[in-house]
Amino acid sequence: MGDMTNSDFYSKNQRNESSHGGEFGCTMEELRSLMELRGTEAVVKIKETYGDTDTICRRLKTSPVEGLPGTAPDLEKRKQIFGQNFIPPKKPKTFLQLVWEALQDVTLIILEIAAIISLGLSFYHPPGENNEGCATAQAGAEDEGEAEAGWIEGAAILLSVICVVLVTAFNDWSKEKQFRGLQSRIEQEQKFTVVRAGQVVQIPVAEIVVGDIAQIKYGDLLPADGLFIQGNDLKIDESSLTGESDQVRKSVDKDPMLLSGTHVMEGSGRMVVTAVGVNSQTGIIFTLLGAGGEEEEKKDKKAKQQDGAAAMEMQPLKSAEGGDTDDKKKANTHKKEKSVLQGKLTKLAVQIGKAGLVMSAITVIILVLYFTVDTFVVNKKPWLPECTPVYVQYFVKFFIIGVTVLVVAVPEGLPLAVTISLAYSVKKMMKDNNLVRHLDACETMGNATAICSDKTGTLTTNRMTVVQAYVGDVHYKEIPDPSSINAKTMELLVSAIAINSAYTTKILPPEKEGALPRQVGNKTECGLLGFVLDLKQDYQPVRNQMPEEKLYKVYTFNSVRKSMSTVIKLPDESFRMYSKGASEILLKKCCKILNGAGEPRVFRPRDRDEMVKKVIEPMACDGLRTICVAYRDFPSSPEPDWDNENDIVNDLTCICVVGIEDPVRPEVPEAIRKCQRAGITVRMVTGDNINTARAIAIKCGIIRPGEDFLCLEGKEFNRRIRNEKGEIEQERIDKIWPKLRVLARSSPTDKHTLVKGIIDSTHTEQRQVVAVTGDGTNDGPALKKADVGFAMGIAGTDVAKEASDIILTDDNFSSIVKAVMWGRNVYDSISKFLQFQLTVNVVAVIVAFTGACITQDSPLKAVQMLWVNLIMDTFASLALATEPPTEALLLRKPYGRNKPLISRTMMKNILGHAVYQLTLIFTLLFVGEKMFQIDSGRNAPLHSPPSEHYTIIFNTFVMMQLFNEINARKIHGERNVFDGIFRNPIFCTIVLGTFTIQIVIVQFGGKPFSCSPLQLDQWLWCIFIGLGELVWGQVIATIPTSRLKFLKEAGRLTQKEEIPEEELNEDVEEIDHAERELRRGQILWFRGLNRIQTQIEVVNTFKSGASFQGALRRQSSVTSQSQDVANLSSPSRVSLSNALSSPTSLPPAAAGHPRREGVP
Repeated sequence: MGDMTNSDFYSKNQRNESSHGGEFGCTMEELRSLMELRGTEAVVKIKETYGDTDTICRRLKTSPVEGLPGTAPDLEKRKQIFGQNFIPPKKPKTFLQLVWEALQDVTLIILEIAAIISLGLSFYHPPGENNEGCATAQAGAEDEGEAEAGWIEGAAILLSVICVVLVTAFNDWSKEKQFRGLQSRIEQEQKFTVVRAGQVVQIPVAEIVVGDIAQIKYGDLLPADGLFIQGNDLKIDESSLTGESDQVRKSVDKDPMLLSGTHVMEGSGRMVVTAVGVNSQTGIIFTLLGAGGEEEEKKDKKAKQQDGAAAMEMQPLKSAEGGDTDDKKKANTHKKEKSVLQGKLTKLAVQIGKAGLVMSAITVIILVLYFTVDTFVVNKKPWLPECTPVYVQYFVKFFIIGVTVLVVAVPEGLPLAVTISLAYSVKKMMKDNNLVRHLDACETMGNATAICSDKTGTLTTNRMTVVQAYVGDVHYKEIPDPSSINAKTMELLVSAIAINSAYTTKILPPEKEGALPRQVGNKTECGLLGFVLDLKQDYQPVRNQMPEEKLYKVYTFNSVRKSMSTVIKLPDESFRMYSKGASEILLKKCCKILNGAGEPRVFRPRDRDEMVKKVIEPMACDGLRTICVAYRDFPSSPEPDWDNENDIVNDLTCICVVGIEDPVRPEVPEAIRKCQRAGITVRMVTGDNINTARAIAIKCGIIRPGEDFLCLEGKEFNRRIRNEKGEIEQERIDKIWPKLRVLARSSPTDKHTLVKGIIDSTHTEQRQVVAVTGDGTNDGPALKKADVGFAMGIAGTDVAKEASDIILTDDNFSSIVKAVMWGRNVYDSISKFLQFQLTVNVVAVIVAFTGACITQDSPLKAVQMLWVNLIMDTFASLALATEPPTEALLLRKPYGRNKPLISRTMMKNILGHAVYQLTLIFTLLFVGEKMFQIDSGRNAPLHSPPSEHYTIIFNTFVMMQLFNEINARKIHGERNVFDGIFRNPIFCTIVLGTFTIQIVIVQFGGKPFSCSPLQLDQWLWCIFIGLGELVWGQVIATIPTSRLKFLKEAGRLTQKEEIPEEELNEDVEEIDHAERELRRGQILWFRGLNRIQTQIEVVNTFKSGASFQGALRRQSSVTSQSQDVANLSSPSRVSLSNALSSPTSLPPAAAGHPRREGVP
């Protein structure tokens, strides 16, 4: 069909690709300008320019029925002329950019300045250098020749800063790379159905070319722009492009324009693709945003800019519309809340940072005062001008010591530990069939207290089979013998099932010998088609006789109708409509039923009630879904009013009722038991009949006999939670949700209401953290609202995946349990790291501070501190953050949002080990020289060579940290700290590696590290003192935490502080950042669109001055949770004294008063 005519034409064509359409009857520009029109304008333009859509198909050399021939040269040529369906991603940040970002860290900048001043001074030889009268302790330094060695300290500090920066940048870079890999994996997995050479095939979205005939159905995300050529009842949500939340109805004669990036909310059909990639509407907006790498040819720029303006003008409708948008905004801000962990960490880091700053300032002041008083007051030396540089050098040294204290106090390793831990978990979770799209979802999952799960496909296998049927007044408990069913009834039954289902639904022969036949398409319909095959009939001939184009009218299935009907024209010009749907809904609309002879008999309401009792309830109690199949005939004239759906789908004749079994997945009951043990309540929310739902809930173990629980239907649930005016009341929901286990016959809004109700509830002391699973388009709102949304990777629609945080690649509930395990593990890993890191910080700060005040010189030098910070931070975060999870994690209750990061047990460990380390270090500092018979290192003059004394102190300090790292592996006070240590090879490698490097530093580090080599016996003593840490750990474990009421926890989020005020004002800048975090695995275009929307919203809010109300609205959603914190003195308390919250044993009244804590 579209084969090459001759090669030279082809090559010429390549040169002027976009300017003219070659062999095709329309150019890229024409198609592109056509796609910019909407509605009637577009219809007029198509009529004027092309005639109709068939002509466009002919010009694009494609057939509306057969599709493209699909030959390689033809596809290649189309890509050449019309472009590929691929929007080039933004270029990743280069390594140098990342380095530059890492350099922005405040502490590092302070260090760099200090180092540069130090370097500058070491090369500057002032005239009064050798003047005896200048400084007190100048002697003893001369022999070393300080001029050569003076620069070393500055250089070493710079070198270590470079190390820190490179490590940070490398981490960011590998994270980015991992994320890109994940992104491309998600993109490759996204496939779309097209017709090629008369065959329906699924191809990756990037392979779609202009001229392809794509099949679109409910739940799709359109991958390219196109024209609607045939289909029924198609409704599209175009809010991602226009900001209008209403669904747009598409039809061939009124509005045939289908745009990329929009969602199909209802119906099905076919479209011919007219623009792909950067030329599609979404692509154009993207290029405007500069996301599409190199700009297209310059002449396109104009068109793009105008287009962007149009898009921008369309945007504000979103906020002007009111109505739905308020909800959307709420949903967004909800996701933008920092994750629980980040909130707690930020808080902790701020507290520690403040403490560190205070300590370092005090250190500097004390050192300077001591020096000046000692020099000018006690020794009465005059300030000589030629001595100024020497004094300045002293002051720089003091400044460097101060900075060192600050550097050690601030745990730079925290962000690193979190990143490593999350990235590691995400990578491993891929193996457990969890594809994480938003990093923080993985950690939130560890706090989950409730899971609202779908039934079909998650708890069950989603392989539907008909196992019971009621046909011709007989209830068959298994598939009936075909001969026992009347021929007329049989014919009606086969036609009703074959025609009234999506033609994309098929049953294909099994892939392997002996396997079950493959079900393709809608699983319920597959079950019904399977029933036809079980009756030894075939549905394909019926479909061939009545192809999809000939269907007269289709009422597609949606969550409101709960039924589907198809109208066909019979040979005698009259009409027949086939319907199928949930039996209790459809039977209400039946007034006749076929009897054993295949004749319709009257079906009165009392017959119906009897049928419900005798047939439907018993089926439902076996856990079967009941589906009713019915039909109705209409005369040819007058033609019925097809739009009046209520009159049309009525007065039906019931053909049969079938019971479809969807067996529970074998591993689900065990998974649900684990969840319940772990303190997570599982609730089932389903569209099914209540009896079916209850039966399956019992099989799964969601409800156990003898428990106090509720099973409600959607209607009853709504009746109970709404007041007289029909408004939802939170206190009414609070009465229901704690006991609710099954919500049946629920609409998508019910699901959303339930999730929102549980999240906003103040009924329990902890705010509930809710996970939701969903697969359908209608689950979108609930998935977005939930703390963690799980979408099904196999059965899920694009819309559901779009709204979710984690995609279950195997659609299996037991993978959710794995996610809980990983989530808790992340939390624990970070606690382990904190316990370790804070011990180092407390000890190092106190040593540096007291040492400086008593001996005018910190026993631990700046470079040594940096090394401690480097090993401790980078390596320890690696070692402790990569501990694999164990089943034991599922034996405890979730921590909840308000539990402090640092528990009492951890506080006990931190302070306990700090006491041990400080005692030994001060002993060594003040009597060490006597113990080891060496020269004292105290009060050494400026630039004196490193002493063995201080080297021993440094070495012991590092040894104690190394062994304490092993202690830090357990945070709940367990005794065996070696438990499972060999399961984590990274940990072992790092401990050994650090030890080796330490030997090198001490023996060969020399002047830069202020180390002098030690003898073997001194080494053994250092190691022995380090080993004492393990013994001391056992001593600490013996002290019962309950006795230590005075210990405070730290890093707690009180509910008021979930979003501190400062952040509300920053919200504007944060949007971009949050957007970046949130949209992690997004299908490419959504990023750009949302960015534009956000920016416009921000501009508008500023114009209307409503930013303040916006902030207030956002806060009010948070404050609603804070009733139990009403008695706190001030809304947002970040001051150090109060941020560490009061002990739990106090009555609430006392908790309101700020209490001073003893913070080291």
